[in-house]
Amino acid sequence: MKRLDYRALFDHLHPGFFDRPFIRNLEAGQVFREMAMLLADFSLDAVSIPVPGHITFDFCKGGGEALRRAVARVDADWPRYFKDDTPTYCAVAGDQIASFCIMTDWGVFDGLKIGGPGCVGTVPEFRRQGIGLRLVQQATALLKEQGYGLSWIHYTGVGSWYAKLGYQTVLRWDREGILPGGENQQIRALQK
Repeated sequence: MKRLDYRALFDHLHPGFFDRPFIRNLEAGQVFREMAMLLADFSLDAVSIPVPGHITFDFCKGGGEALRRAVARVDADWPRYFKDDTPTYCAVAGDQIASFCIMTDWGVFDGLKIGGPGCVGTVPEFRRQGIGLRLVQQATALLKEQGYGLSWIHYTGVGSWYAKLGYQTVLRWDREGILPGGENQQIRALQK
């Protein structure tokens, strides 16, 4: 059995992360998390998340400007990440995008294929209905189906929300770097 070195994984995925000006300029005291889930442990049926019956889930096809407008309603800085060819998984109500996430392929580390949902958001009128959480749950299932071994959540301030699905905090950080004691050794060892 071998433990995955999450600090080394973070450094591999985000070289020079703490040297970036926007990270160095975060407010003092703000703490963020890196979260992970071994997908061998994931089951779509483990947590029941009811959503309104008119909500459907699928990859956005030709989302373009409609998708970027929905994204801008959640975070004005995010539309630049949603290019026309960005793989984006969405929850839709009729012709309205209710929730979205980028499906990121982080590559391979230590023989493990890594992906994850990123820039997850739900437009205001669709919040508090379970739609965003169900979206992430289904996105995680898709990653497992596509052969990913680990799902990685980068740079989040809502760790307890992702934890509802089984994601665990593996690193905590602030603008200065990884926090001492911010590493979680609780995720089970990898079989090698």
